[in-house]
Amino acid sequence: MAELARGLIELGHRPTVFATGDSRCEGLLRWTMPRPVWPLDTLTELRHVAFAWTEIAAGAFDVVHVNHPLALPFCRLVRRPTVATVHHDRADTFAVHYASYPENAYVAISERQRELAPRVPFEATIHHGLAVDRYPAGSGDEGYCAYLGRLAKEKGTDIAIDAARRAGAPIRLGGAAHAHEREFFEREIVPRLALPGVEWLGEVGGARKIALLRGASCLLFPIQWEEPFGLVMIEAMLVGTPVVAFPGGSVVEVIDEGITGYVVRSVDEMVGRIQAIAAFDRRRCRARARERWSSSRMAREHVDLYRRVIAAHGRPRARGAGEAGGDRVHTGAATER
Repeated sequence: MAELARGLIELGHRPTVFATGDSRCEGLLRWTMPRPVWPLDTLTELRHVAFAWTEIAAGAFDVVHVNHPLALPFCRLVRRPTVATVHHDRADTFAVHYASYPENAYVAISERQRELAPRVPFEATIHHGLAVDRYPAGSGDEGYCAYLGRLAKEKGTDIAIDAARRAGAPIRLGGAAHAHEREFFEREIVPRLALPGVEWLGEVGGARKIALLRGASCLLFPIQWEEPFGLVMIEAMLVGTPVVAFPGGSVVEVIDEGITGYVVRSVDEMVGRIQAIAAFDRRRCRARARERWSSSRMAREHVDLYRRVIAAHGRPRARGAGEAGGDRVHTGAATER
């Protein structure tokens, strides 16, 4: 939501973001929890959602944008037009819950997510976007393959290591295994981490993550599940690093074949692409990524949806006392005010 809030501000809107107190975002931040709780806790989430909706009820918001199914039961207690983005996979298992609130506008983050959940009443598909200027071009001249994400079976971590080694390329991995993935990690990943050319960096974020992507010849993304989006793909493309990926989830929507990467269907194909990656046009990749994956594009698409939802709701846009112009959006349990 931080990227969306930033994009909305660029378009002249005034978002209020309900998140944890340590969140870094533009717009007005409101919080009741000082920091995230991990593992996820439903009761903590409910306290956050209740706090957000209480503030929304007392404010002059035009539209509420929620990002968690727990927020939906509150929407009828506070009559505001509401948009709900579905971020998780297996959305069809929540179909009854979503269908119970048909007055809301549901957003998919990929067409594949939408296709796999035909019972969810989606209103639109809006791909993620990022602040493109925060991703400087990388040369990829350090010659290693990058892997970034959870060290998990569904992410294909073992496949990425094997493909890089078969191609004769070193590989650097950023990420960690979650508690429920420890058995796979110990059995399949730990032995591979001891192999020549394999370097595990642990969890990386911020400048370290961008540095990992900029120095890589390619990002390996041998996904083994229907991931709804896969943000790391567009992060790599934005620094000019091509993505070599298996065709799960949103991959075929995100990759422009031969321009921002390659969709492969076997380890042999992945090995071949790694070995030929030196000829890849990184400038063309980055230019295309900046066209497709900006937070400005994402914000414009959301504003178009907000306006449709507000019009359908049949009420005038609200203004706070003494406020001149500029819609105000609450995002998080979130909105356009």
